[in-house]
Amino acid sequence: MIGLNEWNTLLTEWGYAALDLLIQPFYYMAVLFMFLYYLRQTAAERRLIHVKLHSPGAELWRSLWSGLLAGLGVSAAGAALGISLSSAGVAAIWIVSLLLLLLRVRAFCFAYAAGTLGVLQFVLSFFPDARLPGWGGELLQAVRDLDIPALVVLAGLLHLAEALLARLQGPSLATPLYLEGKRGRTVGGYRLDAFWPVPLFLLIPAGSAAGELPWPTLLGGGLGLVSLPVVIGYSDWTTGRLPRVKAARVFGRLLLYAAALVVLGLGAAWWGPLTLPAALAALLLHEGLVWLGAREERRSSPFFVDPQHGLKIMAVLPASPADELGVQPGEILVRVNGMPVTGRAQLHEALRLNPAYCKLEVLNAAGESKYLQRPIYDGDHHQLGVILAPLPDEDVTVPEKAPSLPAVVALRTGARRRGRTEAEPAAQEHGSAEA
Repeated sequence: MIGLNEWNTLLTEWGYAALDLLIQPFYYMAVLFMFLYYLRQTAAERRLIHVKLHSPGAELWRSLWSGLLAGLGVSAAGAALGISLSSAGVAAIWIVSLLLLLLRVRAFCFAYAAGTLGVLQFVLSFFPDARLPGWGGELLQAVRDLDIPALVVLAGLLHLAEALLARLQGPSLATPLYLEGKRGRTVGGYRLDAFWPVPLFLLIPAGSAAGELPWPTLLGGGLGLVSLPVVIGYSDWTTGRLPRVKAARVFGRLLLYAAALVVLGLGAAWWGPLTLPAALAALLLHEGLVWLGAREERRSSPFFVDPQHGLKIMAVLPASPADELGVQPGEILVRVNGMPVTGRAQLHEALRLNPAYCKLEVLNAAGESKYLQRPIYDGDHHQLGVILAPLPDEDVTVPEKAPSLPAVVALRTGARRRGRTEAEPAAQEHGSAEA
């Protein structure tokens, strides 16, 4: 039973940790990175589909509030298990994270930092007398003192939160893009990019705590808190599935990955020799998820290609006429104002038949026809707000791989015109794999 004094101590420590979070540069660095990433996404949308589906400001706000809720949930679970971390350990995690970020964006994920630090700690165990001068020595000692099993468990909890956020928010974050498919044919696809800054409040190691915890834990920890801002997120792509189907599949796999890390981390806390396998699992299983998703996509048939009759709808702009009519991505536009449409020129011609009103025949995923109608007002989108699948010879595509850190900072789109890479800044034009 937690008494009043323990509650007062916990609330006081939480207040100090929250203030410490506000003065740490790491949280603001994460927010800046995400804002630049969302700016790049918006620029890609403007370049490839000539409209803006997402707002960088709105996406950043969504990331902030949902990341805060995730952080509070993970922090509560971490406190119940007794996950602890020192201030020096926070610095070690962020230094490794930033170095990994230089390699590729998805390496910014906490699991990569936890796994890398576990391997590094194992290597340092063979050199117990190794020392470095100044802050390098302090950092080296912080790595030696890290509780790697606890970090692996924390990585599992973070991926559980990531799985839930990806399931709930993933489909709405998808960006329609044109990708170079098999045999050089341009196909429609989606990138599902999302990042969340997660402020964590973790216990401090028991030896340096102000007191003992009033509840039993599996991983130790003392009565005191330290703040650790981290970034969770995923970046994936699909050409063979609707975004909601892809997000559901990502959710299931992340859930299994999270469970595996929690089990391995707790096992390593109970039996030390499991520590290195747990750290390697954090790295290798994550890479396995990326490889499995890419392999699955390359083996699937492109979904967003024009059928023989009609026009395949890739996306629908929010608050557009098509959105109000209930048109869904993946459906096929068959007739407009009674006229069969098999090309964009025919669509524009059919819309001009009656500039004040439109009647649509749409084929849904079940193969059933829907008959929709609506007035057309001044200012409505010229295609009713539908983004169509690309033509087979569309000349602008983006690569499947996630952008590098320099590309994010420079706001480069990575758009290509049949073999030639373009790198216009976002002010001129503008679009993102699994973390």
